[in-house]
Amino acid sequence: MSVEAKHYDVIRKPIITEKATMASEANAVVFEVAIDAAKPQIKEAIEGLFGVKVKAVNTSITKGKTKRFRGKPGKRKDVKKAYVTLEEGNTIDVTTGL
Repeated sequence: MSVEAKHYDVIRKPIITEKATMASEANAVVFEVAIDAAKPQIKEAIEGLFGVKVKAVNTSITKGKTKRFRGKPGKRKDVKKAYVTLEEGNTIDVTTGL
């Protein structure tokens, strides 16, 4: 498996919400990452894929809600988000895609 393929296993997709847009004003970008990804892995993947310098990585896990699907109770998956703060002068444009 190539190094770039490992990076794509760690980083799933960018998250574009109102809160994530507010974080981008503070030079931060929000990504959905693998639930078992560690902060050093996330930092390495971001630097490898986008060619930027990462200052800090903060993570949060959102537990999946119990919802009803076709009348039967089901559970959404747990999601891990990474708030990646970039060094000054570095930017990632998540609206263009990878």
